[in-house]
Amino acid sequence: MTRINTPEEVLALAGRSAAYKLQLPAGKTLVLAFLAGAYIAMGGLFSLMAGFGFPGAAEAPGLQRLLSGLVFPLGLILVVFAGAELFTGNNAVLVPGALERRYGWGKVARNWTLVYLGNFAGALFFGYFLVVLPGVLSTELWRDAACGIAQAKVSLPGLTVFLRGVGANWLVCLAVWLGLSAGDAPGRMLGLFFPVMCFVVIGYEHCIANMFFIPLGMMLGAPVSTAELLLANLLPATLGNMAGGGLFVGGLYWYLNRK
Repeated sequence: MTRINTPEEVLALAGRSAAYKLQLPAGKTLVLAFLAGAYIAMGGLFSLMAGFGFPGAAEAPGLQRLLSGLVFPLGLILVVFAGAELFTGNNAVLVPGALERRYGWGKVARNWTLVYLGNFAGALFFGYFLVVLPGVLSTELWRDAACGIAQAKVSLPGLTVFLRGVGANWLVCLAVWLGLSAGDAPGRMLGLFFPVMCFVVIGYEHCIANMFFIPLGMMLGAPVSTAELLLANLLPATLGNMAGGGLFVGGLYWYLNRK
């Protein structure tokens, strides 16, 4: 029988992961972050095409979200198994060591900044060169869905986006924690799968996924401005993600399981 790591052991594993992340040179951090942004975009594209690939998807929101949620976890699975740096996951992983004063918050801020920028670059690259240019969403059904998603995301009130961001990264970082608790590949994959599926079905806001969804809609003709992308969605979603992962996972599990 496969052994499950205890919460204390998961916290220690997160600490070792954080130490590795913080010693990486800036160039490697950016490349790994670029990969993570592209991987999340792959999951996002898979999710969009599966969830909106049939007529009447908007009239069956439960089914649409379920189909989207079933395939979106590919992105985080690729990040964890192939190795990449994801801003939202690092919101939780780097917090315990900083609270323990093993390293300063300046190092955390440096990592988060580099990874955030790299994630954005990877998501934009995948969206433009591997979705828009090859015409992957040329079918009207998918193109309209992509534009509609972008418009809907920038139309939400800021507080709504912030709170949905808290929920999204609480679940994403719980997925990372569950992945660390498993001792084998199937168990780790299941741990990553269900919380991510849950946040997609609920409709929470994940800033890195939105770095793909909203610019994709813009590139396909959605009437969304860069200011709306950055201020109406990414800013409140990012702050919410930082609170959801940093406080409710990294912070609380450090408090509960510290020695």
